[in-house]
Parts: sequence; structure tokens; C-alpha cells
Amino acid sequence: MTHATDVTSETIETDAGTARVTWHRVRKARFVLAVSHGAGGGIEARDLQALAAVLPGHGVSVALVEQPWRVAGRKVAPAPRTLDVGWRGVWPALAAAGPPVISGGRSAGARVACRTAVELGAHAVLALSFPLHPPGKPEKSRAGELLGAGVPTLVVQGGNDPFGKPEEFPEGTYELVGVPYGDHGFAVPKRAELTQDRAVALVTDAVVRWSGSLG
Repeated sequence: MTHATDVTSETIETDAGTARVTWHRVRKARFVLAVSHGAGGGIEARDLQALAAVLPGHGVSVALVEQPWRVAGRKVAPAPRTLDVGWRGVWPALAAAGPPVISGGRSAGARVACRTAVELGAHAVLALSFPLHPPGKPEKSRAGELLGAGVPTLVVQGGNDPFGKPEEFPEGTYELVGVPYGDHGFAVPKRAELTQDRAVALVTDAVVRWSGSLG
């Protein structure tokens, strides 16, 4: 079954500055999946673009959210509290779409989604490349943010992510899917036993399955 996707963009004023949302809408969507980028990149990330291409075909509208610092052209993300402010400012526009909203993001964006999920009324959380700890510093764990999300949560993590490999994650009620060989951006080396396209497909397949299981 195919779904016609309507792609539009809008800017939203927040207390942290002007944010931008690129919508990939589908009629009669079951959910809106809102995902933001990390601290070192934008919505051009391979996993975010893949989700925007694939999820509408499964009845899920995708909103790619650019934080104000990124829209303003800055190269360094602000403090986590400011990221939360930007996300809160965008949320009313996401919720106004109608369907329940899955709050998501990659890396720093995943942390934002976890920290604000209950407060904003998110239906679920998608955490892509959750930065469990800074590279080489496992003692500085951010597991509390993930464990405190308070809603159904899916983590998709690269098998070689320096910010936390799948086996480093603590027990919890969330679901975790690993992408073998993948780094923090789900890039896989050429010598890997799976192709780059297949690695990205593991991400989208996991999200399609998980979102289909949500009530």
C-alpha cells in the first residue's frame, strides 16, 4: 500500500530562537514521529532522512526538527537545558497535527526526547544513538535520562558506538535494537559483513515494527 507524502517546511518561534520543522505528512496518519538531530549535525543525518522516506509508507507522518542553534547557523549546540527549551517551543505545532506524537531524536536529540517525554505528553520515545556516556568515560553515565523517559521507548544503537555499545546499556523496560558494526552515525566500515544500505534498513525496519506495535 502506498501513501502520498506531502513535504512542507515551517519555522516556529521558541524561547530559544527560531526552529524549523520539515514535515513529511501522510493522510490518516496513526502517529507523528518527531525527530531532532544531534549536537554535531543536522537533519541530513542518514538515519533521519531514511525514516522520513520510509515511515510515511507505513502510516506515520515524520517531522524533522531543527533546533534554533542549527537554524541560526551556529556550529556548537547550547546547553541541554536550552535544547529542552527549543523542543518545548516546537511541541505545540507537533501536537496540533492531530495524531499522537512519538518524541524522538538522535544523540543529544534523544536525550531531549527522554527528558521531556512525560512533561509534554509524548506517546512514546525513539532514541537513536543514545549517548549513554561521553567516549571513553563510562563512569559519566546518562542512563538515568533513558530510564526516566516514562513512556514506551525504543533505542537503536550502533554496535561500535563510542558513546555506548548495546551491551553497555542497563536493564530497563525499554527495547534496544543493535546495528552491527555501526558507529554513532550508523556508518559501517567497508570490511563489515553488512552494507551501509542494510545497516540503515535495520534502523528503519526496527522503527516500523516498533511503531506498528504501539497502541
